[in-house]
Amino acid sequence: MPTHTVPPGPADDVDMALMRESPLDFITGLARTYGDVTRHRADGDTVYLLNRPEYARHVLKDNGANYTKEGTPDDAMLRPLLGNGLLTSNGADWARQRHLTAPAFRPSAVRTFDRIVTDATAGMLERWRPSVESGAPLEVDQHLTALTLGILTHAILGADIDGIGEGFGRAVDAVNRCIGHYVPNPDPDPADTARRYAGFGRARVFLDTVTRTLIASRRAGGSGGAGGNLLDTMMSGDHLVSDEDLRDQVLTIVMAGHETTAKSLTWTLYLLDRHPEELAKVREEVDRVLDGRPPTAADLQDLPACRRAIQEAMRLYPPVWLISRRAAGPDVIGGYEVEPGTLVCVSQWVLHRHPDYWDRPDAYRPDRFDGADLPSHLYLPFGGGDRICVGQHFAMLEAVLVLASLLQSVRLELVEGFAVEPEALVTLRPKHGMTMIARPR
Repeated sequence: MPTHTVPPGPADDVDMALMRESPLDFITGLARTYGDVTRHRADGDTVYLLNRPEYARHVLKDNGANYTKEGTPDDAMLRPLLGNGLLTSNGADWARQRHLTAPAFRPSAVRTFDRIVTDATAGMLERWRPSVESGAPLEVDQHLTALTLGILTHAILGADIDGIGEGFGRAVDAVNRCIGHYVPNPDPDPADTARRYAGFGRARVFLDTVTRTLIASRRAGGSGGAGGNLLDTMMSGDHLVSDEDLRDQVLTIVMAGHETTAKSLTWTLYLLDRHPEELAKVREEVDRVLDGRPPTAADLQDLPACRRAIQEAMRLYPPVWLISRRAAGPDVIGGYEVEPGTLVCVSQWVLHRHPDYWDRPDAYRPDRFDGADLPSHLYLPFGGGDRICVGQHFAMLEAVLVLASLLQSVRLELVEGFAVEPEALVTLRPKHGMTMIARPR
């Protein structure tokens, strides 16, 4: 393939305020107008957007050593809150942290958490009972955020946070409103910016306090050593992780691990409600396999329709919608030269809808994942390469068990006329939440 100097793209610098107003439309428009490798200038950066699986694999895996998270928008957004945790660290720090956390998320380990997941879901359904009986609407996205937060902290950190889940969810929302919101220069609304930063400051203090309290509680109670949960392992004599490192790791795991699963479940329930024929398939499977009893990890292999419903929701509404890396050295991608310092991005939102790879890409068709042999790095709900999400097996086990448990007990219907619009902040969220009515089955 001949090498060209730069890929096609807009001639003028991008208006960052307009891009931030509708980032999903912006990146979709780039790909449609200029193709699978595009270039634009924004906020002083040269940015390449890659929209083919082989290009994504090149940056995230095959030549991953040339691409760093340091100095990327991801890093700028997350480091002020998460410090030097698994999502933000690089090089030897990242390798050490990955080695430390990976055993807790192996498939054999996460299968032992099934009872935690189903008990917590049963507890949520019990709290829903008055609303189910009265037909009162539920803010399902918020309930699922609190649920996944409680499951994660119990399973991975051995901590019970009953009573603070709601506050944690509000703090996460405040963080998203601040760090996912671009402020142009000059700032058109300094008062709004000040409010956002004040909310972020309060949220950061709250999340930091909760995290340090979890750590102090485990220290005071004595940890179980390397054979216990992840927090015990990190505090064991084999690792000697400092309190600051512990804080960064625990907050990273809690923030990254509950928010993405909650959003995946939220979008799945929305799509199943909008597609009754797909809902019927999943419900038939759940009723046939479980016959009214709670699901277990052993049932996962017999619940493929549940899994596919979630996989397809994560294709259409990927919780992480953009991956960015900074080129450390020169490279060539798709015949185009990449200079050091270039910001290179892969958008799951765009790649998951590429018409060359997906039949009817905008349609919700879970059966497309039935025995599908997808090209490497085409489907990236958990990222790709060496930095693929360490918790992906836990996330899928949790999502399938929660979905099956919910469908056994209730029918969730979107409130008539409720506006559903994706909002691309740190994660891909429903802008107005997801208000649904839970009806008895």
